[in-house]
Amino acid sequence: MESSINNNKGINWKNIWAQRYIMILVLPVVLWMIIFNYLPMLGLIIAFKEYDPFLGPLKGFLESRWVGIDNFKEMFMDKYFWQAFWNTIYYSVLNLIVGFPFAILFAILLNEIQSMWYKRFVQTVSYLPYFISWVFVIGYIYIILADNGIVNDILLKLHIIDKPIPFLVTPDFVPPIVVLSNLWKSFGWNAIIFIAAITNIDPTLFEAAIVDGAGRFARIRYVTLPSIKPTIIILLIFNIAGIMTNYGMFEQMYLLSNGAIQDATEIIDTYTFKIGIVLSRFSYATAVGLFRSVAAVVLLVCANSISKKLTGESLY
Repeated sequence: MESSINNNKGINWKNIWAQRYIMILVLPVVLWMIIFNYLPMLGLIIAFKEYDPFLGPLKGFLESRWVGIDNFKEMFMDKYFWQAFWNTIYYSVLNLIVGFPFAILFAILLNEIQSMWYKRFVQTVSYLPYFISWVFVIGYIYIILADNGIVNDILLKLHIIDKPIPFLVTPDFVPPIVVLSNLWKSFGWNAIIFIAAITNIDPTLFEAAIVDGAGRFARIRYVTLPSIKPTIIILLIFNIAGIMTNYGMFEQMYLLSNGAIQDATEIIDTYTFKIGIVLSRFSYATAVGLFRSVAAVVLLVCANSISKKLTGESLY
């Protein structure tokens, strides 16, 4: 009895041998993760150094002078960092408030369409913009919102305005441009998971609701939404954790930016790029990136804990 317990605590070599072919297939992915996701984390050490690129990559990494938390002190005293910090939170929250519910609403409305070919057509058209480059999207925005663009031309012909509105050089117009362009580009793609969750709902629940006299809106309220609630909460936790990371917004903000609206379009991604790549301050840029990652982890833990207490749903 004791020997069997000890065997259970150890490595089960029999199971490993039985699954050897599957493990061999997985091995390249594991190696890829280690090489490109974990080994680069050693570079975080230079956040606590004054990295000298002229010494060479390896020698600079090993022999650069230690400065402790000086890079972090400078970051917290830099007004441009705080400007990028608050812009990052501002745009992320706006995108979350507008884009997240819109993706859910779109998935629910799409599910209510009876014609299968039309449903597939709408779904395909909706997520195609996700694959369009931000270079093209921002270029098109510059065309339609220019002083002689389509929008100003229509407003002038309708006599709504007397002179063209400078959309692209006015900071107040940056938030709606950012949110609407991001919504157009991503809502169809973001809705795919919700569509899949709705598809997995037991059809007998809808049939029972119809028998009880529930209309279309009642079925959405009492069947569809409660059934996809776990999916909504899990994705909401991930989106809250992504407020600081802001993945995918670098291209959008960097291409949209110009001298007149630079303060309104500066986020942590563009700030880090300019500090690290343009000015070659690798240690300071690494410190900014490390701070952002730690903040994202804190948001993830807090969002997960709150969700666990309020809804009973959580990542762990």
